[in-house]
Amino acid sequence: MKILVPVKRVIDYNVKPRVKADQSGVDLANVKMSMNPFDEIAVEEAVRLKEAGTAAEIVVVSIGEQKAQETLRTGLAMGADRGILVVSENMPEPLAVAKILAKIAEEESPDLVILGKQAIDDDSNQVGQMLAALLGWAQGTFASKVEVAGDKVNVTREVDGGLETLALSTPAIITTDLRLNEPRYASLPNIMKAKKKPIDEKTPADYGVDTAPRLEVVKVTEPPKRQAGEIVPDVDTLVAKLKELGAVA
Repeated sequence: MKILVPVKRVIDYNVKPRVKADQSGVDLANVKMSMNPFDEIAVEEAVRLKEAGTAAEIVVVSIGEQKAQETLRTGLAMGADRGILVVSENMPEPLAVAKILAKIAEEESPDLVILGKQAIDDDSNQVGQMLAALLGWAQGTFASKVEVAGDKVNVTREVDGGLETLALSTPAIITTDLRLNEPRYASLPNIMKAKKKPIDEKTPADYGVDTAPRLEVVKVTEPPKRQAGEIVPDVDTLVAKLKELGAVA
């Protein structure tokens, strides 16, 4: 089994984003970047399948600027075998990303594509579903458990009513949820080995995909600061305050 794992370079989840002074976007200058946490979970799941003898090869893919190679090296240090970097100075929108990944999937012929359910920078939660639609493959989204059983992949996912288990025929798309696993830290020897693993560089033009943006960001602003609460002495005062604020009639 071959597994394809798309990964994205985003602002580290421990960093508080800052909006640019002109409100044109988020300031990325001198900001720590790392792999999208949901994609880390996807890489970890692929590596576990390989360690269990289910998968033979893991290919990590990233789309973005040249610095995204660092993100690929992280995936390689975790246990992936090789990488593909699609260099694009502007970050393509979800549909363009899905189209590029679809072309890569057609070339690589993976049995599974495992990716994070969403990226923490835009929270779109679109690429996995779009990719499944473009390829016509089965999909299991928000996976909290993945088990390979013969020629089927059983995916347990969280739904409003509890848990739902799907039996997917391969090739298939899986998007990962937080409860699927706990990603490992790459060891120093594996980090050194990752530097020697191959990374192929491509461009969107190599796959015939137009990445010109279809959406225009008009303005980015920070959320309003939360106002301080107030302690009231009794229920009557609480009700009076809520009426004053228009929260109750």
